[in-house]
Amino acid sequence: MKRKQGLTGFLHFLGAVAAAVLLGSCSPGTAKQAKNTGFKPGELWLDTDSVHINAHGGGILFFNNTYYWFGEFKTAGVAGNTAQFGVSCYSSTDLYNWQNEGIALEVSDQPGSDIEKGCVIERPKVIYNQQTGKFVLWFHLELKGQGYAAARTAVAVADRVTGPYTFVKSLRPNQGQWPLGYPDELKTKKYADKLEWWTPEWYQAIDEGLFLQRDLEGGQMSRDMQLFVDDDGKAYHIHSSEDNLTLHISELTDDYQGFTGKYSRIFPAGHNEAPALFKHNGTYYLMASGCTGWEPNAARLFRASSIWGPWEALGNPCVGADAGLTFHSQSTYIVPVQGKKDAFIYMGDRWTPKNPIDGRYIWLPIQFENDLPVIRWHDAWDLSVFID
Repeated sequence: MKRKQGLTGFLHFLGAVAAAVLLGSCSPGTAKQAKNTGFKPGELWLDTDSVHINAHGGGILFFNNTYYWFGEFKTAGVAGNTAQFGVSCYSSTDLYNWQNEGIALEVSDQPGSDIEKGCVIERPKVIYNQQTGKFVLWFHLELKGQGYAAARTAVAVADRVTGPYTFVKSLRPNQGQWPLGYPDELKTKKYADKLEWWTPEWYQAIDEGLFLQRDLEGGQMSRDMQLFVDDDGKAYHIHSSEDNLTLHISELTDDYQGFTGKYSRIFPAGHNEAPALFKHNGTYYLMASGCTGWEPNAARLFRASSIWGPWEALGNPCVGADAGLTFHSQSTYIVPVQGKKDAFIYMGDRWTPKNPIDGRYIWLPIQFENDLPVIRWHDAWDLSVFID
């Protein structure tokens, strides 16, 4: 295997060693990976250097006829659930075969930095801003040593799609702003000092905005997140907020590096996370999961004619064996396939928190039946399932 230089080379070698352990090989990277001709969900997915792809919780950017896959670079053992290196990047022209492009955003060795080594970086997504010519990376950030208390989102920018990305800031969105259509009478409503969680009174208080009030001054919580650029170039940040109880859709500024303060809530107290948004024939579809930690649960699908809603709940888009566990995965992104009609790929993660580097990828075709997205399991499949 040809060794890359610097940090990228070291990380690639580290990944090769880890892949060798997973594959039971004593000589990592000595055999060149045969070219992939399709997808095999849940199996080890080797890059063009025969190393298991290390881009978890990821997202895809299509730019200049190439797909770029950004994700969490994991390491072996439970410490790998924190960011030891940063955000990885891979490139592909066919979605089957991926070349390692190295670390796009490196964590910092500076104590106290928002992205200090050992922080939590999850679900990185990149979009391109045609006005500024910048590539904009957003991700869910938890500050080092604080567990999941920070609940922040963070942004970095680059002049090249593969980076390096420069960290700009982290924040909680929509500081001092109420969501669209929020009633004036609820903005000053008083709630009991202590409400027992999961009771009808508590659900009603969450629905009405108990946690919105709590977080108004400092900004709303942002954990699992997604980016979406609409046909008119407007970009949106979709995130799990209000202690993972309510999804927020927030409009980004024209440079995609901040929030305008315009946002909406989706099914308050619905307990949704892992959002993945896509658009088909003028209709917006949003996939999400329930909140069961690292354990899988049944996917949820929502539909709206406007990104601001109202949103309609459609149930679980998965059918067949293990559909109730989303085929043992959790949504992270929906990939529009270029050059194919009505072609979208469900992109999910099969988490392995005890050894996160061994997390597997579940990519499955989304097919429309009676104008509704449906996802079925395939042991192996390729893009011929879609119409050209």
